[in-house]
Amino acid sequence: MKLSIFAFPALFIATLLMLTATGFFNTYISLYLEKHGISSTIIGANIASYYFGMVLGTKVGQLLIAGFGHIRTFVACAGICTIVILSHTLVENSYVWMSFRFILGLAMMAQYMVIESWLNEQSDSKNRGAVFSGYMIAVNMGLICGQFLLKYFPELGFQQLVMIAILYAASLIPVATTRKIHPNAIIAAPLEIKYFVRTVLPALMTVAFSGMMVGAFFGLAPVYAKSIGLTNEQSSQFVAYAMIAGFLIQWPAGWLSDRINRTKLIQGFALLLALASIPLWFGAFWSQTFLLIYVFLTGVFLFPLYPVGVALANDNIDPAKRVALSGLLLAIFGIGAGLGPIITGFFMDLFTSKVMFILFFVMAMLLFSVLFIVKNKPCENSSSDSEKTPHVPEYPMSSAIIDPRIEIESVPEENKIILEHIEPRSTESRNEEPDAVNDESLLTDTNKT
Repeated sequence: MKLSIFAFPALFIATLLMLTATGFFNTYISLYLEKHGISSTIIGANIASYYFGMVLGTKVGQLLIAGFGHIRTFVACAGICTIVILSHTLVENSYVWMSFRFILGLAMMAQYMVIESWLNEQSDSKNRGAVFSGYMIAVNMGLICGQFLLKYFPELGFQQLVMIAILYAASLIPVATTRKIHPNAIIAAPLEIKYFVRTVLPALMTVAFSGMMVGAFFGLAPVYAKSIGLTNEQSSQFVAYAMIAGFLIQWPAGWLSDRINRTKLIQGFALLLALASIPLWFGAFWSQTFLLIYVFLTGVFLFPLYPVGVALANDNIDPAKRVALSGLLLAIFGIGAGLGPIITGFFMDLFTSKVMFILFFVMAMLLFSVLFIVKNKPCENSSSDSEKTPHVPEYPMSSAIIDPRIEIESVPEENKIILEHIEPRSTESRNEEPDAVNDESLLTDTNKT
């Protein structure tokens, strides 16, 4: 654990600042629009624009990183995020704000790709789990801190937007000044959609339903909380408790996922999520304490669906295709996260805000039922049940673990160091290299240089 926390301080600090701004802004914008009488459908479309921007950002991010490098891409996108946030103070129109949210999602996805592909390249199969656990701690802590920041800025004015812009701008400082080895440029990988539909359809359905519910929760849970009489501060606390639950359940869910059938585990989470959402149908009848307990339970069963679905997908494909799979899972999650708030917001306008968790019940039960119908059809070279892919805790829309170039684990052991750390050189310089390269000494010598 020491490695996961201290090995990449610049990237982890940047992640913490960036996600604190994101968590703060997501709740702020929903509460602000609700305060000014904007319909739930428009609020849902606003958050959907963000996720659709993230989907497009997977391609734009690859082009930017390939063309300008990791650090320049991150700095430029952090600047774009800062500009977009401050632009909200100049134009107060919910439809214009949708375009702002789209641009924000696009820029943030490029930032996620910079950080995660960087971490993926600078770690190896022996420490990648520890490195990404440290990364996920930074992601979760940022999102949670963002919720509690609203406690100190409860009036929903433009002061909060300035604070959010400051956080985005601050995130570029540690990345721009890091002395860590710069990763190589990335190369886009094809998605191979038909292959994955044939092979891992249950996992794809899990990711899609998870995306719909997570997107709806982040965008409309504050609106639901306000509709049952909670204050702005209490509404942010309502959202924060679900995020805390998602953070705490990741490792227990991973432990279970590595030991029992993952399809059945997903069905179990879906069924329990449906049951946990029932008390929230009657939110106005409960005290704040009971509401926090019920939303905590909802978070416990909602947020593990995505990482377990990702692990299930990786169990059933050829290892050489895992990079392409990461891109497809991300796109499916983003599309689901975009559609979920729109559909949920429409029904909240049509009936009442309290219908939100009725829809959660319906979607969870649909997922539970669909997994009885669709079956895994592993390819010839897929992992066997006895060789399950280790579960890595992930938070939805931290963008999976993206490295759209190569899968290090599929490379022969003797070539790993060369692929991970050595850039192409001329034939003459290669002939002068020693036969063996020590990974730690290479990192140390490069840093000194």
